[in-house]
Amino acid sequence: MELEHEHNDGHHHHHHENINAENERKTLIVIIFTVVTMIAEIFFGYISNSMALLADGCHMGTHAFALSIAFFAYFFINKIQNCENCEFVSSKISAFAGYTSSLFLLVTAVWIIIEAGERLLNPLKISFNEAILVAVIGLIVNLICVVIMEYGNKHKDEDYNFKAAYLHILTDALTSVFAIVALIAGKYIGWTFLDPIMGFVGGALILKWSIGLIKDTSKILLDLKLLKPVEK
Repeated sequence: MELEHEHNDGHHHHHHENINAENERKTLIVIIFTVVTMIAEIFFGYISNSMALLADGCHMGTHAFALSIAFFAYFFINKIQNCENCEFVSSKISAFAGYTSSLFLLVTAVWIIIEAGERLLNPLKISFNEAILVAVIGLIVNLICVVIMEYGNKHKDEDYNFKAAYLHILTDALTSVFAIVALIAGKYIGWTFLDPIMGFVGGALILKWSIGLIKDTSKILLDLKLLKPVEK
């Protein structure tokens, strides 16, 4: 019976290792995608004077940083797989990475809201064609990243590090959609005010999600909530 228990523990431990190693690889791929798109969006955002695009690009910048936190968290988790109480330590690292990552998400949301307010009061001329093109590219990249992160992952609800990284990508896709809607409305209907308004909406949603994740990860860091056991 004891032997069977040890075998199950070993299997469970090995299963964890596989998931973490897989998530580490996924995160690295997504970081590369994100950094390339971020550079393009910020560059064209400045050139075209699009707040929506600039917000999207800068948002991607914080994502690249947050995803790097997620990547290094997995790196450390994988390094300490064989330590005593490694599952407890791993859960703390995961929660701490998720917490830190969600703080960046919170700061990004506040920045987008402030910047959108500034653009609403002092509108700038937007070069719609370039902005729409890059926003669409940004959305495509985000959707690819969502698919990469989502593929074969059944445990993202228990892994707050992964959850935070995934949330960053998801909010990126969302701000890309908002940017595209705002830019198309501005180009064809003349609703240039929609650009900063979409900034407000995107910022508010990101704010809500980041606060939720901060609350969840805080509970684990303060030992107010135990991690649910990952399904075998």
